[in-house]
Amino acid sequence: MTDSMASRLAAIEHRISQACQRAGRAPGSVALLPVSKTFDARAVREAAALGLRRFGENKTQEIRQKADPLADLGLSWVMIGHLQTNKAKDVARDVAEVQSLDRADLADALQRRLHDAGRSLDVLVQIKTSPEPSKFGLDPDALPQMLAHLQQHCPALRVQGLMTMAVNSEDPAAVRACFRRLRELRERHASPELPLARLSMGMSGDFEIAIEEGSTEVRIGSALFGARSYPA
Repeated sequence: MTDSMASRLAAIEHRISQACQRAGRAPGSVALLPVSKTFDARAVREAAALGLRRFGENKTQEIRQKADPLADLGLSWVMIGHLQTNKAKDVARDVAEVQSLDRADLADALQRRLHDAGRSLDVLVQIKTSPEPSKFGLDPDALPQMLAHLQQHCPALRVQGLMTMAVNSEDPAAVRACFRRLRELRERHASPELPLARLSMGMSGDFEIAIEEGSTEVRIGSALFGARSYPA
């Protein structure tokens, strides 16, 4: 089989299905979020032709650069990168979902902008489960207070679940521990009013472990689009 995007997508879907089978889960219980950061609009259009409609991005300006030339496709843009509060207006205009909500001041900024725009937004609370200083996320111990704040003060933010990035490690046990911690947090803090049904965890290098630990959505970039070339 040639190394086309279609063949790469088929391989990813097969691996998702196999991981679900190992974990005793239905294959349809895990969604694929293609991560198009650093890839151009042409690559996104190719992915959309394969039936993909939601795309994860790290920067609001990159969403804006792609949204206009791809407006005919009706795509949904998902923010997965760290957000500054001064980008809340851009998010309220262009983004369908935020998976990197990690602090109350950002929630408040989004609430204000969404209220002004007459919109609401699905959000996931990003939790820091890795010790690495480079990783963002809410301290796990602060999750109850964050959920209470969102319920009381941010009606425009529809809390759907939790997100994390695992430690960058060659040790599968260390990676697995990050994902297990997120699942356990969900089990501890979910309620009938806030079921936290979604767990966004797992990327190109570790998504099978994430599925085994309960992920409901994996964020796949290079395994689908190919190797990234970052600007110098």
